[in-house]
Amino acid sequence: MQPKLTLLSDVLVERVICEALDLLLKPGIKVQNPEARELLSQSGAVVDETSQVAFIPSMLVQDAIDTVPTSFYLYDLAGNPTVHYGGEDVHFDPGSSGTNILDPETLEHRPSETADLLRIIKVAEGLPQYDAQSTAVVCSEVPKEIQDLYRLYLVLLHSRKPIVTGAFSNKTIGAMLEMLALMAGSEKNSRRYPRAVFDVCPSPPLIWSNFGAGNLIALARAGVPAEMVSMPLAGAAAPVTLIGSVVQHAAECLSGLVIHQLAYPGSPIVWGGAPAIMDMRKGGTPMGAIETAMIDCSYAQIGKYLGLPTHAYLGGSDAMSVDYQAGLEAMSILVAALSGINMISGAGMIESLLCQSPEKLCLDAEAISMAKRMLSGIGTPTDTLATGFYEGIDFKGGGFLKQKITMQLLRTEQSFPGPTINRDSIRGWKASGSLDAFGHAKLQVKQLLADYRRPVLDSALEDELTLMISLLASSAGMDHLPELT
Repeated sequence: MQPKLTLLSDVLVERVICEALDLLLKPGIKVQNPEARELLSQSGAVVDETSQVAFIPSMLVQDAIDTVPTSFYLYDLAGNPTVHYGGEDVHFDPGSSGTNILDPETLEHRPSETADLLRIIKVAEGLPQYDAQSTAVVCSEVPKEIQDLYRLYLVLLHSRKPIVTGAFSNKTIGAMLEMLALMAGSEKNSRRYPRAVFDVCPSPPLIWSNFGAGNLIALARAGVPAEMVSMPLAGAAAPVTLIGSVVQHAAECLSGLVIHQLAYPGSPIVWGGAPAIMDMRKGGTPMGAIETAMIDCSYAQIGKYLGLPTHAYLGGSDAMSVDYQAGLEAMSILVAALSGINMISGAGMIESLLCQSPEKLCLDAEAISMAKRMLSGIGTPTDTLATGFYEGIDFKGGGFLKQKITMQLLRTEQSFPGPTINRDSIRGWKASGSLDAFGHAKLQVKQLLADYRRPVLDSALEDELTLMISLLASSAGMDHLPELT
């Protein structure tokens, strides 16, 4: 029995969907992309071109839901189906789009660069808890015009895993799709065996920008999975109630589904998000708040009710260092896993998702291992629940250690943590250096970097990809690409 966490009754789920459909008609959805408005208008939605507001009838929503795939796979470099979006399968990837990196020696936050992203990629590659890579940080030394596609370039060169990424503009999405097609061998292969999923964000409240809607259309027509990341901000850019934010999330995602499926029916798309509450004391958006996790859990329940693949942004922290607060807020990893969310992003992040830390990636990997162990539940691996273990027991204690079945079942009944978790005695801990968890994580990062081996790519393919990025960098005013070490 797989344990599950649900916060909404079926009656409340239906009320959320009903009110979300009401919002699509009043006040409607602002759609700032002309092509998206045309698709909606031609399909029966009423569109006010002056205000750019579309009034979307429930019939279009139902048609979109009917054509969306209930599941799909992401494939690794070797062409293996590795990540399953759909059902109750749960996967993890590092948080993405950070602008800073935590220096493990000085504990300062500084703008991230190419070397930092490579470090994150290599660490995540060596941690089996991460089923996919992400384009984890922005490389600040690269021109803004190509920062999104340059991140994807680095991951394609240095990882074997599927990828969670995203474009920053309508100008670069085409180049990023071309990169994926090049790596897959053709556009047809890229559609049939997708390596990456692209985050696409509506703007709260109830807006699909020219950029967001344009990305939806481009991804749908390319057959590359889109991952809607709705971001209601409870109390500021969404109703202050958690359930009100869930309704707004549903309205934004339902309208996105319609635009996406009108562009190309049957293309894969994910019901995802990165909501937060508004901390009125500091004006911040606490991604580590339990209420933020509750919104995620609830909107994922709506997506599952509709039969759609799901995503959430959990596991990040608002802490400024990898401390107790960062560990406390990592409990959202367990909340997300118990909610059966298919892809859970956010690991490794602090500073309200602005800063990445490879050391926190290692520590979060242990939280992921614990969550996955919880998901596996309590099984019945033996004919009797317990009585069979007592045959021949002499009441002196310790007899279970001698049983052959103890060794046979130990590793399936228990999960063994990695080197960042201390279970030693005080004497053993002192003998090994008296390190805290962050100190152990620093050592693990160094070991993972030492063990990393770059994927072997076809040299002609790699040269073509690098030439493509070099030309794009040159057009953005960059003389040469940063050194890759």
